[in-house]
Amino acid sequence: MPSVSAVSTQYPSPDRDTWTTTDARAIYELPFNDLLFRAQSAHRENFNPNQIQLSKLLSIKTGGCPEDCGYCSQSARSATGLNVSRLMDVDQVIDEARKAKDGGATRYCMGAAWRSPKQRDMDSVVAMVRGVKALNLETCMTLGMLSSGQAATLAEAGLDYYNHNIDTSERFYPKIITTRSFGNRIETLENVRQAGIKMCAGGIIGMGETPEDRIDMLLTLANLPSPPESVPVNMLIPIPGSKLSDATPVDPIEFIRIIALARILMPKSHVRLSAGRKNMSDELQALCFFAGANSIFVGDTLLTAANPGSDRDTSLLRRLGISPAPMAAAK
Repeated sequence: MPSVSAVSTQYPSPDRDTWTTTDARAIYELPFNDLLFRAQSAHRENFNPNQIQLSKLLSIKTGGCPEDCGYCSQSARSATGLNVSRLMDVDQVIDEARKAKDGGATRYCMGAAWRSPKQRDMDSVVAMVRGVKALNLETCMTLGMLSSGQAATLAEAGLDYYNHNIDTSERFYPKIITTRSFGNRIETLENVRQAGIKMCAGGIIGMGETPEDRIDMLLTLANLPSPPESVPVNMLIPIPGSKLSDATPVDPIEFIRIIALARILMPKSHVRLSAGRKNMSDELQALCFFAGANSIFVGDTLLTAANPGSDRDTSLLRRLGISPAPMAAAK
């Protein structure tokens, strides 16, 4: 068994250009304590280990999406019973952002259930970005696929982050989604990067994928021309009526290993503990924070799914001695 010193030097530096499958698999399979030690060491080299960046996510257009993503409550192809709504009014979105800031959020994320935004909606979307920026909040949007022109328009409006998850490995992807390709996902991320917007891209754990799929998903992100500045790691929430409603829950230890691997492969990125926290124990969340997760969504609702309430989050962070990261510390 390798010593602690061997663990810290045996595998490639996080500053290397490319990680290999062999590299990542070797790290993932380390004894649990060695893996957490290495992840926490990488975390401390790049972040305050006792601060968490707080984001708030609002669904600005809910349901009716033409995509067939097997995990999603908002797909028009799934009988989830979700009520469909139109794009929210700009003033209402900005008012909700103001409330989020009062609640401690430093980043405000806006999501629309679209395959891609239509040009007729871009003026409203741009107005939302500018209005939220005026509140001195970081802005993030997730609107589906973006053309290079749409990415440039959002960049000009001042958008800080664009979220577009790759969900899983390229190999497993067709088992979850058939209405767009894995390559479409990568193309949107490249359009975002070329426009100068920070990338927010991660995946979902617990959809029936193998550990190899999870590792390959993180490798795809880590080996992009520049890794995403924000990496959300979601635990599947089985939605009644969706394709994955009966998915087997992921083993918590395996989930923590993925958080740690994300931290090691992308040491300078925020790793966000995202969907699924409602059903996570405090102990599981605490270990995820120790493994390098340093961002969460706050509020009772995460798009259309339940999220821990502010009282529970406040209590947990207080007990752990973790405080919200100020705007200056957020990427």
